[in-house]
Amino acid sequence: PGHRDFIKNMITGTSQADCAVLIVAAGTGEFEAGISKNGQTREHALLAFTLGVKQLIVGVNKMDSTEPPYSESRFEEIKKEVSSYIKKIGYNPAAVAFVPISGWHGDNMLEASTKMPWFKGWLVERKEGKAEGKCLIEALDAILPPARPTDKPLRLPLQDVYKIGGIGTVPV
Repeated sequence: PGHRDFIKNMITGTSQADCAVLIVAAGTGEFEAGISKNGQTREHALLAFTLGVKQLIVGVNKMDSTEPPYSESRFEEIKKEVSSYIKKIGYNPAAVAFVPISGWHGDNMLEASTKMPWFKGWLVERKEGKAEGKCLIEALDAILPPARPTDKPLRLPLQDVYKIGGIGTVPV
């Protein structure tokens, strides 16, 4: 969610996530607003890292609304700026897949788009090995599931506690 009212929901979901997909708008002015000092793009990337999400995918959305449409130079400009910022936070840009997409038209979502012949695909390099692909679904499929501490005691986060007459106290 990109709206300020939904930050609470974003934090709840992110705190349980194995991977974050940071959607960045490629439209003129939209990207600049998101990456500005108090922009949502910065806030979401920082929260994801702070909440322990180690794997990141960046979807550069609205490629159909760039000038000219599906602009390689706009994608490369955004990739460079976002890489620079996420590196400062603590992510390794070499381990992050950057995928130019158009959610509206479905470009590069489930299969490679013919509208971006310049995009040769994404490549991530991490200590566990390399992964590569052309579209967003392949980037999601390349996520490595983290080791689960199944030998440790169970931890359940509590959201709230209700006292219900005749039933008792119910943790939620």
